[in-house]
Amino acid sequence: MMSGDFRLLVGLGNPGSKYNGTRHNIGFLALEKLAAEKQVAFRQTKKLHGNLAEIGFGQSSTRILLPTTYMNESGRSIRAALDWFHLGVDQLLVLVDDMDLPLGRIRLRAQGSSGGHNGLRSIIQHLGTQSFCRLRIGIGAPNSSIPAERKEKTIPHVLGTFTSKEVPIVNDVLQEVIEGLNLIEGLDLTQAANRLNSYKPKEDV
Repeated sequence: MMSGDFRLLVGLGNPGSKYNGTRHNIGFLALEKLAAEKQVAFRQTKKLHGNLAEIGFGQSSTRILLPTTYMNESGRSIRAALDWFHLGVDQLLVLVDDMDLPLGRIRLRAQGSSGGHNGLRSIIQHLGTQSFCRLRIGIGAPNSSIPAERKEKTIPHVLGTFTSKEVPIVNDVLQEVIEGLNLIEGLDLTQAANRLNSYKPKEDV
């Protein structure tokens, strides 16, 4: 299904304190947590249009990238990083928020369309393919069954912060993501996918 040799992990989000902790930035949150656990620091890297941290050294290192292009231009940063580090698209894993998944659910997928997500749309455009792995982290949808009303609520929803009730679920799922990434790092991708895709937050169990 997928190779587990991911050398570039990319979290999608928007830069700046205004967007810290928002639902749209859950990809940032996951990789910031990974960097903290691995005790590596991000540095601004202008040629990659993002903030970069590295786990390990030399050919075996894994790069963590947080684009600073804003969500709609994420692909520009990823294209630059793949080219700079001489990596293939099969070595890329993108962590992205997904409004169509309930909060606390995760899906590891080898490929797929943008699903209307502007960050994924930009990546597909810059890479010229939909065949890159992505870890979709559910953020839930606005509370409305009326399409027009839901559309109107979408931007405030994704750019809003998590409620006090949601925060424990977010913390749990981010820890699950980190553990899944560690499984992937061990090259057991099938095991990682099975675990992540079947994960349910404690309140759902």
